[in-house]
Amino acid sequence: MLSLPFLAMSGCNLPDRAAEQRANSYSETATARSFEVEITKSVIDEISRLGLQTPVSGRLFVVLTNNPDREPRFQVGVSGVPFWGIDVQNIAAGDVITITPGMEDVRGYPFRYLDEVPNGTYTMQAVLSVYTEFQRSDGHTISLHLNSGAGQNQWRAPGNAYSQPTSFDHYTGETGAILFKIDSVIEPTQPLDDGDVLQQGNPVDTDFVKFVKIKSQVLSEFWGQDIYIGANVLLPRDYDPSSSVKYPVMYMQGHFPGGRAPLGFTPEASGRGRSEGFSEFWTSESAPRMFAVSIRDANPYYDTAYSVNSANVGPYGDAIMEELIPYLESEFNMIPESWARIVAGGSTGGWEAIAMQVFYPDDFGGSWGWCPDPVDFNYYQIVNIYEDDNAYTTGNEWHKVERPNARRSDGNIRSTVRQENYLELATGSHSRSGGQWAIWEAVFGPVGEDGYPRP
Repeated sequence: MLSLPFLAMSGCNLPDRAAEQRANSYSETATARSFEVEITKSVIDEISRLGLQTPVSGRLFVVLTNNPDREPRFQVGVSGVPFWGIDVQNIAAGDVITITPGMEDVRGYPFRYLDEVPNGTYTMQAVLSVYTEFQRSDGHTISLHLNSGAGQNQWRAPGNAYSQPTSFDHYTGETGAILFKIDSVIEPTQPLDDGDVLQQGNPVDTDFVKFVKIKSQVLSEFWGQDIYIGANVLLPRDYDPSSSVKYPVMYMQGHFPGGRAPLGFTPEASGRGRSEGFSEFWTSESAPRMFAVSIRDANPYYDTAYSVNSANVGPYGDAIMEELIPYLESEFNMIPESWARIVAGGSTGGWEAIAMQVFYPDDFGGSWGWCPDPVDFNYYQIVNIYEDDNAYTTGNEWHKVERPNARRSDGNIRSTVRQENYLELATGSHSRSGGQWAIWEAVFGPVGEDGYPRP
């Protein structure tokens, strides 16, 4: 993760006396309650069929909930249900992996130990996030979750595997193993045809929206294997590809759009949100004739590459500017001039919109960046890296106040910076959480000696 959390963790993440005693108890005995997860042959075979590497390396999770109405894996989040994760390597059919909460190689959120969970009846589920080994052009060999059509949502990503939800009774102090059998694989939304790959998904064209995916030469060279990027193209009203008329383009930046149309367009709008009014406007006579494009650039660290070149993520800026946009301009009636291209976005997309204008000033005629992610380190969220001693708390030696990560409009805190970072640390080591802090670490930081982003 980022350097700021580790500044805080050096002083704030030490176990208390009770936790130390409990850790000693766990290390001295082999009777602590654990999870035993078996990987079935059918799962290994299906992962291979989808084009992912086997034997499997990745991260194995066990998720717990007291709400049986939804699968536990769909309830994970910064304010979500407890889970524990462990890195695994070279898993083959029939292998059984043991996860013991509280052991050194197991990271949990929001609890370290299972006996911190209140007594009761719970529903549990095991989930396997599949990694791919990359032999990068910088000489490093690392393993990360290759995007497979769901951005970087490891709980829903095609190719990842899971067990069926199981009910069990939990009582503090009990010993023995809870058994799981991973027997199902998350299938892609669209079945793969011959030659298809999971990367960036395979959405189906509609009358107004065309989905493009190309193999990037510069990214493939960097990552040491085929890497794809794509775009969702919203056509102007009355678009005729055989006409000589060309149109300007607005590039709408943001998170992984999947199979969604730019700007929330849907011709089947049902009166909810912005889609209804915008869709009616876009298809009306009064709408300006132009393209709107969103980019599918999910990568091994996050659901977007931030549209720039970086040491850890690779030359995504060059891939977009030198490969994707020229391809789009050759396939669609787009005006291939800087004055006819604008870029816009909010939050993550706001940062990207600003960055594209800054790094490629001669390629765009204007940029609109709304409420962007941090553009310098004076306000990294609300942390000043240059001056603050601690990323998690403010105050003095007698009084500590947790920094909020998000809050409601009435002022109540929804989550803290500490909670969001602890969630990501449990979801993936070495900045492999697929989360916001992981991509900031990867984009803003240098490469470490092990090949992963250096804190």
